[in-house]
Amino acid sequence: MTVPRGGAAAPARSHGRRGWAFLALGACTLLLAGCGEISILRPAGPIGEGNRQILLNSLAVMLVIVVPTMIATVAFAWWFRAGNPKAKYRPEFTYSGRIEVIVWSIPILTILFIGGLIWYGSHELDPFKPLDSDEPTLEVQVVSLDWKWLFIYPDAQVASVNELVIPVGRPIRFRITSASVMNTFFIPNLGSMIYAMNGMETKLYLQADRQGTFYGQSAHYSGDGFSDMNFDVRAVPDAEFSAWTVGLTAQGPVLNVDTYRDLSRQSRDVRPYTYRHVQGGLFDSVVDQTLPPGPGPETGRGGAEEIHPESSPEASAEPPPSADPAPASASAHGAHHEG
Repeated sequence: MTVPRGGAAAPARSHGRRGWAFLALGACTLLLAGCGEISILRPAGPIGEGNRQILLNSLAVMLVIVVPTMIATVAFAWWFRAGNPKAKYRPEFTYSGRIEVIVWSIPILTILFIGGLIWYGSHELDPFKPLDSDEPTLEVQVVSLDWKWLFIYPDAQVASVNELVIPVGRPIRFRITSASVMNTFFIPNLGSMIYAMNGMETKLYLQADRQGTFYGQSAHYSGDGFSDMNFDVRAVPDAEFSAWTVGLTAQGPVLNVDTYRDLSRQSRDVRPYTYRHVQGGLFDSVVDQTLPPGPGPETGRGGAEEIHPESSPEASAEPPPSADPAPASASAHGAHHEG
């Protein structure tokens, strides 16, 4: 039986074409991902630009190692092939000081270079470090709730939920806390991600250098409604921002202690809305927990909906004497609020 010339190699060529096709598709996907508006590779401000530069510098340092390693792998495989009579076969070879120096010096130098870049960038992009600008800094107070974001503008005494509006070209000083579990505040196009923690305050300075609507999100899992905990960031000219804050005073409810407690209850997929006035000192009361954290889930705290593991057959065979845990739990919860 004879095999036509090239017949056995055809499947190999076919698999080769598929491999190259998958590589090309993957490369295109990465390029398109980097071209999207929601990307740290398309910064809209100085902090985002600094973050991107650190990534690119780190990539360049690693490519200096990776590319020669890949070339050396192919070169060694070609040189020490079975059909090369010039290649020396040394089965007794066990140690070479020169090779050890090369093998260990390359990763050490890589760590030193990348560590230096990160150290420099960490100081230059310190979240607490104010931005150099001739424009006045705008303060925005951020409260992470279940599952929404509250933005308070103390200068104008107005607030918005799930919508952040900032002026272009002005540094923004974010004061960030959480009224519930730990969370993270992240606007990919503008820069650094930072944690929002209950009973604590963190700071972050950002700036938008161009107009646009950017994507903001929670980047830390915080419960059932986490997937909908995102917001739009609208960077507008300063005059438009001033008009927006003035316009808020004519509509919407007032944000005080009572309305804040209603807001702190768990809710999902909350559409943006605004408050025409904010009670003074509200953010500080959330930070120092004068206003208690959000109440959390309303179910699963007792009664028929609460599930306990069965510790023993005897315990599951006969339930304990009936007692209504709801009043006790409610009074304990009320005492917590009063304290």
